[in-house]
Amino acid sequence: MGNEMRCIRPVRIKTSGVPRESKAARQERTQRILEVLQTTYPNAYCELTFTTPLELLVATILSAQCTDKQVNIVTADLFRKYRSAADYASADPLVLESDVRRIGLYRNKAKNIQACCRALLERHGGEVPRRMEDLTALAGVGRKTANVVLGNAFGVNVGVVVDTHVGRLSTRLGLTRQTDPVHVERTLMELVPQPRWTDFSHQLIWHGRRRCPARKPDCAHCELAAVCPSNGRV
Repeated sequence: MGNEMRCIRPVRIKTSGVPRESKAARQERTQRILEVLQTTYPNAYCELTFTTPLELLVATILSAQCTDKQVNIVTADLFRKYRSAADYASADPLVLESDVRRIGLYRNKAKNIQACCRALLERHGGEVPRRMEDLTALAGVGRKTANVVLGNAFGVNVGVVVDTHVGRLSTRLGLTRQTDPVHVERTLMELVPQPRWTDFSHQLIWHGRRRCPARKPDCAHCELAAVCPSNGRV
């Protein structure tokens, strides 16, 4: 995940049925979206399995371009074998690679996990830090990964997690016309109250997985249809 928030030239896209609206109107519609999401997914949570900040950090690094389900299968054994940053740091690199080889890009991810954990030992006493700047200085950790860890392991809302679901739905819902995650996150941070940032990302991710997938969104039964310009009913 180290490069998932690398800034690229922002791309403006045309979204069918999404009219331009004033900032005040978009803010009001965002509030309605938040209310519907809270009603529909009141118990949404991070679907990566973890019990400690270190486990969540490792799982999130592994989750780049991989499903949470697959990551959870791999980490079930991984977390029994490696219980501390020192365990990862001292592991034989080839053995660690083998332990995560069912994950896409496993060689690079194993390398990043080991480098990350060595840095945790050298700079943070083997503990996962609670500051964005400290986390993003670690190997394999970009802003998205740091937001996941801060929001879910420590309850700290520094930013909004922008994964593929959040990025896609932010465009479909007419909250932004940008596709660059950096710009999407900045817009969402302006629209969504800070205490809701972590929950909002979970709820939008759940909605993307359960109701609004990329290829065949279920607009006919969508809970957000009345506030979604892409549905043609706003």
